[in-house]
Amino acid sequence: MKRIEPPQLFQLEPDRVLLDVRTPAEYAQGHVPGAVNLPLFSDEERAEVGTLYKQVNPEKAFLRGVDFAGAKMSWYVKEAMRLARNRKVAIHCWRGGQRSGSIATLLSFAKFDVQVLAGGYKAYRHYVLEQLSLRNHRYIVLGGKTGSGKTLILNELKQQGEQIIDLEGLAHHKGSAFGALGELPQPTVEQFENDLCSAIAKLELGRRIWVENESRNIGKVFVPGSFYDHIKSSPLVHLEIPFEARLQYLVEEYGNFPKEELIGSLLKITKRMGGNNVKDALEAYEAGDVETATAVALHYYDKTYTHSTSKGNFSKRIELEAAQIEVAGIAQQLVKIADANDL
Repeated sequence: MKRIEPPQLFQLEPDRVLLDVRTPAEYAQGHVPGAVNLPLFSDEERAEVGTLYKQVNPEKAFLRGVDFAGAKMSWYVKEAMRLARNRKVAIHCWRGGQRSGSIATLLSFAKFDVQVLAGGYKAYRHYVLEQLSLRNHRYIVLGGKTGSGKTLILNELKQQGEQIIDLEGLAHHKGSAFGALGELPQPTVEQFENDLCSAIAKLELGRRIWVENESRNIGKVFVPGSFYDHIKSSPLVHLEIPFEARLQYLVEEYGNFPKEELIGSLLKITKRMGGNNVKDALEAYEAGDVETATAVALHYYDKTYTHSTSKGNFSKRIELEAAQIEVAGIAQQLVKIADANDL
């Protein structure tokens, strides 16, 4: 049995399965990307053991835990065999204590090649937050008003060999009040941070990284403060696309969603958008005129973007104008701009 440190989690062999033996609730709150939940206790069992520990004594709690875990020893081994057919696993619990130690010992007896995370998930989280506070990467911020196709362009940059971080993809949200439409449920803030750290760890240090100009909140998750400040002090390349081109892009992007979902999204910004504007947009949606409704919302978002971008402390601002959202061509121009300006 070998003990490993948090940085080594990012370098595990592809065929080694990471087992998180915390409860399902702990796992759902936040976990190491790629980890599989193999809980020593159910949520209810852990609650009972914890209550005994606090209200009776540690010995009673320990014995009750043995009652729960002992009855499932065969299941642990069989499930681990199913998950890791080559019997290579890494294991962690909350603090690298009894839960991970118990499962690690059991699987070692079953001839598994076992690694145990020193300090458990708590140590991993400390490492994640530490990494997100560093300023050792070189970012370029891709800006542009709503409907400029920035996410498509980011992905095209990746296809052309550039490094990117897709914050909206990690957040499962496109950023606006309509951003949850067609997306998976959002992760917790904790899980978003874990996923972001994992995405950064896969990139090459020293090479530039493109990231979209975002607000601090993306739906219900928040970009970590130190990382956000780093982004906002990096160079900004602002993409200027005509209003009509952006409008048509958004109509194509959102026009096929049910009217009820579009209206529900619009109502989220009633106070900020203004009663008259919301009334005009609602009437247009009810009449089936998605383009007019989208135009009303887009005027609001244009003002919001201009205001929020003016608050950024970007080290440099470069403008790029394009008549249409021609993804491949714009990406090529962005690469040339970055090269020419040594970004």
